[in-house]
Amino acid sequence: MTTLSLRALVVLLIAGSLVGCDLLSIDDEANPNGPALEDVLNNPSRDNILAVAAGVEASSRVDIDLYLVNVGVIGREYWRTSSADPRFTGDLLGKASSILDANTFYTTRPWNARYRTIRNANILLQLADLNASADGERLTEAEADYVRGFAKTWQAYQYLLNLNLTFDNGLRFISPGEDAAGPVLSYGESLGQIAALLNEADGDLDGGDAFFGITDVAFANRALAARVAAYQGNFTEVLSILDSAFDVDGIGGAGLTEGAFHVFSTGSGDITNPFFLAPSSDVSDAILAHPSYAADITETDGRLDKVRLRTNGDGEPATATFDGLSTQFGFFVYKSNVDGIPVARNAELVLLRAEARAQTGDLAGAIADLNTIRTAAGLGDYTGEASQSAVIDEMLRQRRYELYGEGHRWVDVRRYDRLGTLPIDREGDDVWDRFPIPATENVGS
Repeated sequence: MTTLSLRALVVLLIAGSLVGCDLLSIDDEANPNGPALEDVLNNPSRDNILAVAAGVEASSRVDIDLYLVNVGVIGREYWRTSSADPRFTGDLLGKASSILDANTFYTTRPWNARYRTIRNANILLQLADLNASADGERLTEAEADYVRGFAKTWQAYQYLLNLNLTFDNGLRFISPGEDAAGPVLSYGESLGQIAALLNEADGDLDGGDAFFGITDVAFANRALAARVAAYQGNFTEVLSILDSAFDVDGIGGAGLTEGAFHVFSTGSGDITNPFFLAPSSDVSDAILAHPSYAADITETDGRLDKVRLRTNGDGEPATATFDGLSTQFGFFVYKSNVDGIPVARNAELVLLRAEARAQTGDLAGAIADLNTIRTAAGLGDYTGEASQSAVIDEMLRQRRYELYGEGHRWVDVRRYDRLGTLPIDREGDDVWDRFPIPATENVGS
């Protein structure tokens, strides 16, 4: 993803200064590190809009690592081991009598971070509407439409991440231009709201003029729309979105890795990838690959490089053990502290089409798409049974390995009612199907 000028991170001004006692209330507090909210709204100039857009994108990265820990640990992709906080291998894995806590950091921080970004995007929508009264250089109406599409796309993405956690506990929505959150909506209702927001944003982007450099927002929008349609079980809509927005037939090889990403750098004022830890890190602070990843993978599958064998000082394989959990592999999806974390990428588009084709009876087309993924991984063509159930099994297998460490597996096995297939690592552990809504929301769950 193309980054905006990092000087514009002044809008973490807004990401930070708008956090009051009530998560969903906007407090216009003074901020010594950037312009006050009132000043920004009183001068909706091109520069101020650019700054707020940068803040929306930047704030969407906050606590993305905790989101990935949550979904990946419960999905048995890896373990986050920490001597400083045993809840990663306790609560998240359901150890003994542990349950998911509605009032602790792994629940509240990702939720709060996503709503901060949603509120920042609401400010961006206000600025787009106020642009005509700017003192400085103003946007054209087409540019203002693009700003609206960008803001709504990022809001939909944030809502979806929180809904992935809370699932049937539902979600609250904030109307654009308003501060109060609505009632908690069901999972299905929430998906419908997110889909509608993405479609509205797509209309804005279609008539808009991309003036500030984030040229892959349209990609993210339509990819997320296809993902949401799959979550809804509307596979005809998945095919329609993919056919109208992408050349899926032209995707293959290295192109599978392209897409929209959260970007990181070591530059002044920026942050590095918060989900990167060296695969050889001491178990007191590490991300350890679940042993089933390497155990279940085909020997010739090139995606084995997403984990790395841990070794001792003599170069011999070494088993890492923590809190009753043991593996020989470290997590190695992100190779450095500046690797991007995908919002969506081309490989997911191919897999979504394979899923939708399988679900709508086009098994030959689904197998062709799965072979695109298999070929890139160094595997031969699929030779299994050409039944719908077998092809769906293969689709889920390819999603497991292709999208490993990107936040999908727990959601996938849940939506296919296969949580019971996830490994139980210690006697008495549990596999959760949802997080509670934070206790601070006072809604129950």
